[in-house]
Amino acid sequence: MSRGARPALGIDFGTSNSAVSFIGTDGMARLIPLEDIATAMPTAVFFNSEDHSTHFGREAVALYLAGVEGRLMRSLKSLLGSSLLDEETSIGAGMLSFRAIIARFLGELRGRAGRHLDHEPRRAVIGRPVHFVDDDADRDGRAQAALLEAAMTAGFDEVSFELEPIAAAFDYERRVPRESLVLVVDIGGGTSDFTVVRLGPERMKRPDRAADILATAGIHIGGTDYDQKLNLEQVMPLLGFRHAGPSGREVPSPTFLDLSSWHLIHWMYTPRMLRQARELRSNYAEVGLHDRLLTVLERRLGHLLASEVEQAKIQSSVQDQTTVIDLSLVEAGLQATLGADEMARHLSPLLQQVVQCAAECVARAGLRPAGIDAIYLTGGSSSLRLFRKTLRHHFTSTAIVEGDLFGGVALGLAYVGQRA
Repeated sequence: MSRGARPALGIDFGTSNSAVSFIGTDGMARLIPLEDIATAMPTAVFFNSEDHSTHFGREAVALYLAGVEGRLMRSLKSLLGSSLLDEETSIGAGMLSFRAIIARFLGELRGRAGRHLDHEPRRAVIGRPVHFVDDDADRDGRAQAALLEAAMTAGFDEVSFELEPIAAAFDYERRVPRESLVLVVDIGGGTSDFTVVRLGPERMKRPDRAADILATAGIHIGGTDYDQKLNLEQVMPLLGFRHAGPSGREVPSPTFLDLSSWHLIHWMYTPRMLRQARELRSNYAEVGLHDRLLTVLERRLGHLLASEVEQAKIQSSVQDQTTVIDLSLVEAGLQATLGADEMARHLSPLLQQVVQCAAECVARAGLRPAGIDAIYLTGGSSSLRLFRKTLRHHFTSTAIVEGDLFGGVALGLAYVGQRA
């Protein structure tokens, strides 16, 4: 860092939520309030068609749910590494690429951070998953390059990257009393990432920590995948998913797969997709199910359904009881339910894959589960009760420590920037 240069912002650009941090005058990282006092902001953009304004975070989601005419964009990070990144989407009277929308969101984070800090941030360390794209190094590289370009477009002059679980480890290290071998578990909206790292008060002082990182691993499964699975299994059958038509064949499934995926829902409202959905009517033996599907698409209720499922997942996990998913906007009195049995049946295969990835990370480090001193949890989806139960089944005796689920990565990124 050149003399007089300010420390870099730490930016956790998440699939579901984002956070920004900075280094205070005392050398400690702090999260920046992005929405009033809230330090985690939903990664959401709403283009208001009524007055042509643009809104972000909770305000974006609230305007959409209130019925304001416009386009809601969520899970933007999921588009990195996808062929959809350079596609353009309609936002009112104009068209905008998803690459440009990501740049606009990063620019908003930069602007809010600048107002809080009373200076214009120019440097940033941005977190990235272990794999943007599983098993495809070329696409993974293009995803990071696209994120770099978006950050530069947003106004940053100097941008570097750090793996999100490694950043979380450097935040946790401030609270480790003695040298420890730690498995950092970062379960976000789009990916699950792991690192085995050697942490401790003395090691924290070293400028080069490469030798302390024993292994990393990641899998492209996260909270939005859990939401999609629950949506498909508990809600989409009420619209015709797996419904057998007059010929005995099921209604084609792609419509329901896209309608339950946060980052693809907006595509379902295009004239072409609406036309295709209307043409499905002959595939239905119960046309009332088709009427519900058309109601969701024509009234643009897909994001609302996804939000109801997400909230039911959270509530069911926290309260450990059956939760009602309100679908009355689709049809009066219509509802679905979600309880512990359904959560376990639908999510266990995904969670087993995630925990197996954690186990592989430990094995790559040359360790057995019992050789890990602590498991440090970060990322909002790590709070899922069923996930923790699955993790505990594999790591039977290791201490599990909960960090700042929505801010730990961002805080660690600021520490990474402090060393640069």
